[in-house]
Amino acid sequence: MTILIVEDEDNQRMLLRGLLEKERYRIVDAKGAAGAIELVKEHAVDCLLLDYRLPDLDGLEVLRRVKAQNPELEVIMITAYGTVEKAVEALKSGASDYLQKPVDFDDLLIKLKKIEEKRQLIREIDVLKQVVKERFTKEGFIYASEAMERVMSIVVRVAGTDSTCLITGESGVGKELVANLVHEMSNRREGPLIRVNCAAIPDNLLESELFGYEKGAFTGALQRKPGKFELADKGTIFLDEIGDLSFPLQAKLLRVIEQKEIERLGGLYPFKVDVRIIAATNKDLEQEVKKGSFREDLYFRLNVVTIEIPPLRHRKEEIPLFLDFFLKKFCGRYGKQIKGFTREARDWLMKYDYPGNVRELENIVERAVVLTRGEYISIDDLPAGRGRETGSSLTMKQTVEEIERRMIKEALAQAGGVQKRAAEILGITERILRYKVKKYGLLPRQQEE
Repeated sequence: MTILIVEDEDNQRMLLRGLLEKERYRIVDAKGAAGAIELVKEHAVDCLLLDYRLPDLDGLEVLRRVKAQNPELEVIMITAYGTVEKAVEALKSGASDYLQKPVDFDDLLIKLKKIEEKRQLIREIDVLKQVVKERFTKEGFIYASEAMERVMSIVVRVAGTDSTCLITGESGVGKELVANLVHEMSNRREGPLIRVNCAAIPDNLLESELFGYEKGAFTGALQRKPGKFELADKGTIFLDEIGDLSFPLQAKLLRVIEQKEIERLGGLYPFKVDVRIIAATNKDLEQEVKKGSFREDLYFRLNVVTIEIPPLRHRKEEIPLFLDFFLKKFCGRYGKQIKGFTREARDWLMKYDYPGNVRELENIVERAVVLTRGEYISIDDLPAGRGRETGSSLTMKQTVEEIERRMIKEALAQAGGVQKRAAEILGITERILRYKVKKYGLLPRQQEE
């Protein structure tokens, strides 16, 4: 990390420089404001140690100018005249922290360490975003909410370790995509990622799938077969729906985690495997432990780092991104030329609660793309009755509006699209009809979104 020291006292400046260079920091220094501002322009400075009192310019003014040049620059204000008011003013102006003279060097190193960790995390997030952009956007890994930013922050921090991860969340939120991302960001990305759905394989077959078997281990075992853990050696194994694992298999999995070894069915000895475990479930494993259906010791072994993915209804700002992504995806698959959604259809899709989360939204868009005959997906292309049966998605007001919309649509059809005649059929003025037509997205196609 490159640090710029701005201090007009030569002894103090050289003392700080010498101490920080011993800690292997790259140091540049300046005696006054003019030199500091110029050095920020010329050098890739990460952190600025800025004296509050300078001979040519107030330290706060220097702070504001360098932050205007480089908003990412971290600044620690140093002053011999420190007051709470000055510290608050410096922090409000963009300083990361402040110190009083004489500088406590240990305290300074702690603050610099925090800055290094913060900048490292920012770099990791930038890398993550690039990975997502290049490799995962095509798979539908899209996020734009604060809730998912927090998830991504955990992913960045855990990906570079070998810690066991437990990914939780409702069905359809994208747990497998997050597992893929953890693997791709890890040091094991060159190794395999083996996926196992614990709920999809019958219990009497799952053990041999996970651990493999030797020739002759049972009737039909004509040759040795490696298990999923063996195939995942030097890589990652993703155990989806871990909450459905039977009690006996939970005990075997616990041994794998603790001993880092497996034994094939019919085998005479165990052998080591180097595998990172990522598990996922839509169940509340803590409650399953209390009910006695899930081992407490296994739960704690799996729950080293929990990544909880929020449901789509709690991150609705991402729905427009998913709509556009899935529309493009399925138009390409089915050879359709659909320009978008009508205002009414998009509004309805924004209001719906999606109990099936992103997977349900994807299915809705696919169905609409297949069924629509026009250039835009309308409300009539969406699943009939969806949301109106849940009670939570559409209020009474929205239900009344839906009935009104359908009556207007039928009247326009009877009137051959002539609004004056449709208004007469409905018993309302033409001005009110025009307002309602616009409100409900019943404009001609070329005027719709």
